[in-house]
Amino acid sequence: MPARIAPDARPVRRGVQLLVGLVLYAASIAMLVDAGLGSMPWDVLTQGIVRHTDLSFGAVTLLVGLVVLACWIPLRQRPGIGTVANVVVISALVDPFLAVIDGLPDALGVRIALAAAGIVLNGVATGLYVGARLGPGPRDGLMTGLVRSTGRSVRLVRTSIEVAVVAVGWLLGGTVGFATLAYALAIGPLVHVFLAWLTVAEVRAEEPVAV
Repeated sequence: MPARIAPDARPVRRGVQLLVGLVLYAASIAMLVDAGLGSMPWDVLTQGIVRHTDLSFGAVTLLVGLVVLACWIPLRQRPGIGTVANVVVISALVDPFLAVIDGLPDALGVRIALAAAGIVLNGVATGLYVGARLGPGPRDGLMTGLVRSTGRSVRLVRTSIEVAVVAVGWLLGGTVGFATLAYALAIGPLVHVFLAWLTVAEVRAEEPVAV
């Protein structure tokens, strides 16, 4: 009997990996925000907006995600299921995580440990959800769309976006601190390592399966 073509037998793994990654991403955001030592760039903006509205952190996260997605339209970016899940899951879970973490002691040592753990956890979470290959997050898609449309380097485009976001967020009252700088320096190497471990390999269409 001739060999048949191998199907992609890993959609369940990819879906579970995506979901776990997004849950951990929401937890990492809450850890850095609650530590109060500086947030991730986009969360500095979210904090700033929260200070000027009656909305919760999660609600602002959702609105910012939707605005960023709208920016995909002129860039001709196409969202995947992971893109939509990114917006919905993270915005839905970050407020409950903030409520739980808020019960931790306010000692400086605890806050430093919380921020450090949040940065590492964010690297793991990014490796999980990006490695699932089900679509980039809104902010990543904005970056790649601008890289393609402008011809500029990923480093320049990402740095420009995040500097602008941090600046606006800081002016609005968001928290910028050493954890913001630590995140900027550490997240690239962390994601590089975890993506290598966690990316789900593609099944080649021509790969035969013995029968």
